Amino acid sequence: MKRNILLIGGSTGIGLEISNQLSEDNDVIVASRTKGALKERIKHLEFDVTKDNIEDLDLPNEIHGLVYCPGTINLKPFKMLKPKDFEEDLNLNFIGLVKVVHGLLPKLKNAKTASLVFFSSVAVKVGMPFHSSVAAAKGAIEGFARSLAAEYAPGIRVNVIAPSLTDTPLAEKLLSNDSKKEKMSERHPLKRIGNTKDMANAATFLLNEKSGWITGQVIGVDGGLSALNIA
Repeated sequence: MKRNILLIGGSTGIGLEISNQLSEDNDVIVASRTKGALKERIKHLEFDVTKDNIEDLDLPNEIHGLVYCPGTINLKPFKMLKPKDFEEDLNLNFIGLVKVVHGLLPKLKNAKTASLVFFSSVAVKVGMPFHSSVAAAKGAIEGFARSLAAEYAPGIRVNVIAPSLTDTPLAEKLLSNDSKKEKMSERHPLKRIGNTKDMANAATFLLNEKSGWITGQVIGVDGGLSALNIA
């Protein structure tokens, strides 16, 4: 029997790659503002996580996997950030996630076993200048995930992927030319920036039973940046 996998914001970038990988063997539903380049076999539901209620969507009674993709890259010096910037980052990255999980909880429980995958950032573990707002919002996700994993084990597994810079539309300004890409690549021990397949491969692994004994983890998919010092 195919599993029902729901992605929030899965029509571009990392989410699109995850959707495409999963759709071969699962019934994939993407809830996002636009359909993007989703394959025809993937069901799309129009949904804005900042405005809409997940309970209003036409979803199956059992959800076996959930991936929350919405995120921000709001990089500014702290003195140039206002409290509302922190609120906006927190609302999209974290509060939206909480609302989605809360609304889907009955369907996740109905599945008997379910896997949840969230996205954080390498900047939570490694202090980086200009990341105060996004790191704060992503840090909330990591704490939430660990608590949720403890509370709902063994039926629901919860894990987090913490990427470094990844070549997606969201990071377009940071990777707008070859010079920037080369500079960012050199910061990583593996000498390249991440791509959508790197993140999707990790996410699809965490969603299937090959990772059935993994929960409550924050997994760095970051080219070694968070763990290795090769300077």
